[in-house]
Amino acid sequence: MQRSDLEAAPRASADWPDRIYDLLKAYNVKQVALVPDAGHSRLIKRCLADNEMRVVTLTTEEEGIAMMSGAWLGGQRGVLLMQSSGVGNCINMLSLATLHRTPMPMLVTMRGDFGEFNPAQVPMGQATQPVLEAMGTLVNRADSPDDIAACVEATLKFAYNTYRPTATLIGQRVIGAKTFGKD
Repeated sequence: MQRSDLEAAPRASADWPDRIYDLLKAYNVKQVALVPDAGHSRLIKRCLADNEMRVVTLTTEEEGIAMMSGAWLGGQRGVLLMQSSGVGNCINMLSLATLHRTPMPMLVTMRGDFGEFNPAQVPMGQATQPVLEAMGTLVNRADSPDDIAACVEATLKFAYNTYRPTATLIGQRVIGAKTFGKD
């Protein structure tokens, strides 16, 4: 892999955000909770442009657990978008989704894995999957653009059919490793 590939943001030609959006539409997702994230930027723009989706920008990720629970209780499907560094904020709140059998699909862009430059991102990046699994979340991981649609669809199906938290982790091999000019 070339250094330029490692450090690049997702290419404008990459269609995986559009495939995720199409799946959200196919699964009748009406509410999207998020903390802004460059890895999800194209998907966020698609959701914001959709008059049938309610997009709520959160101040912290755990608010999304409460919002998604409320959406479900109100008869709507939702999805939570966040970065792996925000997963740590959600751990205690995830117990609510498990206890109350609430679908909780999460789409998580990763930091702290492949090609990371920021040492502060590494601990949570490495802990994201095991911590989510310890809280009863089924985790799928996509490290290739070709894996994303299948992983996201599995995450949505499992969440809505079994009433539990699920997550797709979108690795830095897909979204690119942020470097902010650091070597």
